[in-house]
Amino acid sequence: MIIQEVELNPCFLTPERVQPEYPLLVYLPGMDGTGQLLRSQTVGLETGFDVRSLALPRKGLNTWDALTKSVLDLIDAELEKSSQRPVYLCGESFGGCLAMKVAIQAPHLFKRIILINPASAFQLRPWLSWASQLTYLVPTGLYDIGALGLLPFLASLSRISRSDRLDLLKTMRSVPAETVLWRLSLLREFDIDEEKLRRLTQPVLLIAGGSDRLLPSVTEVKRIGNILPNKKIVVLPHCGHACLLEQDTNLYEILKANDFLESKADIGRVKK
Repeated sequence: MIIQEVELNPCFLTPERVQPEYPLLVYLPGMDGTGQLLRSQTVGLETGFDVRSLALPRKGLNTWDALTKSVLDLIDAELEKSSQRPVYLCGESFGGCLAMKVAIQAPHLFKRIILINPASAFQLRPWLSWASQLTYLVPTGLYDIGALGLLPFLASLSRISRSDRLDLLKTMRSVPAETVLWRLSLLREFDIDEEKLRRLTQPVLLIAGGSDRLLPSVTEVKRIGNILPNKKIVVLPHCGHACLLEQDTNLYEILKANDFLESKADIGRVKK
């Protein structure tokens, strides 16, 4: 993907292996918005999916409605190339909030939905919401220091390789302060129509890091689970907020263990 294009508009990052005969898995990333941190999971996911990862412009200040429309437009563009295949929607943290917005806007589009440590839990931490408003007073030059201090809250560092820790810090520092503040404001204002969530009848897998120090993700997935009619909750007891970066976390194996994959017969029909 051309860097200039990413800077102008939301787009999908496409791995080297394009597999239109497989179900499409669309990943919506966390606060960094780069979509690049999924790469530690891509090899496993490519066993059964054609993977796309959303990348947001570093300086993009889009509303929830605008982000939702961008994601749906990008999915429609993918399906124009190969329409007869299931779509899995996967959102992590900030992307989990966006995934809920996207799903209720076009519920017919998605075969299955995966929410990982959804940041809708942000509102369950009143002190965090309050502190995020004070970040407007922090000089831009201090954000690098703040990113480093936030790492232990974002992830169980002992469970992440050194290279992935560096990648996480690099992506956090790559997002301008103005964009961080804007996305925090979106989380403070996040609201979802619970009645529309109840109308999502497809299977939804809710994944929470049991050792999430940033957000009360276990409490939040249970709350969302009480709304959704067809859900399964998986708690990863030792995982932190950025659980997909942890070496012992394999998203494809989690989906497989929870009967969340297409049957071989369904994949065969897609290939035809």
